[in-house]
Amino acid sequence: MNVVVACGGTGGHLFPGLAVAEVLRARGHEVLVFISEKEIDSLAVTKHPDFRFEKLPTIALPSPFSPAILRFVRRFNDSLALCRTIYRKFKPQVVLGMGGFTSTAPVLAGRMRGSTTFLHESNAIPGRANRHTARFVRAVLLGFKECAAFFPKVSTEWTGTPIRSSLQRIDRTEALVRLNLRPGVSTLLVMGGSQGAGGINQAMIRALPALHNAPLQVIHLTGSREALLLEDNYRRENIPAHVAAFHHRMEEVYSAADFAIARSGAASLAELAAFQLPSLLIPYPYAADDHQTRNAELFAASKAAVVVKESELIDDLLGKKIQTLLSEPETLRAMSAAAFTLAPKNAAALVVDTMERYIQPHDAVAA
Repeated sequence: MNVVVACGGTGGHLFPGLAVAEVLRARGHEVLVFISEKEIDSLAVTKHPDFRFEKLPTIALPSPFSPAILRFVRRFNDSLALCRTIYRKFKPQVVLGMGGFTSTAPVLAGRMRGSTTFLHESNAIPGRANRHTARFVRAVLLGFKECAAFFPKVSTEWTGTPIRSSLQRIDRTEALVRLNLRPGVSTLLVMGGSQGAGGINQAMIRALPALHNAPLQVIHLTGSREALLLEDNYRRENIPAHVAAFHHRMEEVYSAADFAIARSGAASLAELAAFQLPSLLIPYPYAADDHQTRNAELFAASKAAVVVKESELIDDLLGKKIQTLLSEPETLRAMSAAAFTLAPKNAAALVVDTMERYIQPHDAVAA
């Protein structure tokens, strides 16, 4: 089949979409990937030279009362026209949108030409783009089963959220050595998603004095602005740490860690679950419809995570939470086992399986 995957705008849409594209290519399908004009998407182009990428000028939907709505409409129409032009030559039988408004124009253009269209919704509460776009698709594929209630008028299938094929566990000792950390020491991973998280960084700075003598080492991915500040604070408290703005081989940090502090975006949660990492989740408080809190609550309900609101992280509360987890290895083991049940290992393959199942034989060969 000729398949379009529209997945740009954020890491939470981009990386799962690329994971699906990898499986499609491996099964012999022709794949075209739509991305946004953002920098994170451009990086994907360099890492996947074998994929065909097309950039769309779509931007996020502003308030209907904002003057920016005119710019949104103009750029959306430009994206729709570009998709229809590309489709006349590529002739997609299937279009998959991974969420965000980068997905809407490709899905709508696919529906207009009679392609079979799908959406993937990673979060427990769908975003505005997917709520609007769902009326144009054959089925919505879900990262969380609980999200099905938001799509009462369309078929839904639980597939989990795909993760990159490169994210395979490696030997823990080898991973620690690569990060200049010591085997045999409890290792905490702190991360804030693809953009870092200032609130988590500041909470860790307040927590470090309470961890001065703890049997602990830390991998801290800070984002681009605060790496030097965090390095100074770990050094001051004499806590061994690998501090970096980003780490492009995430399989190393996931394999090295015993537990994690993280935001609760769906893609991050899928990766934590795949690596069986217990987590202390601090939802991003300004996420649309507070969907990160709902994501985190579902992990907490399964006893795979502990949830703390960012507004509660005053004084050294985070340090006390970390000390509690360090002192309860049996709790961490139980959380690890629970995390592993929350995400299927083969989510990308399940997405492709589902799309193939919906396509009739005559659809796959249609021009």
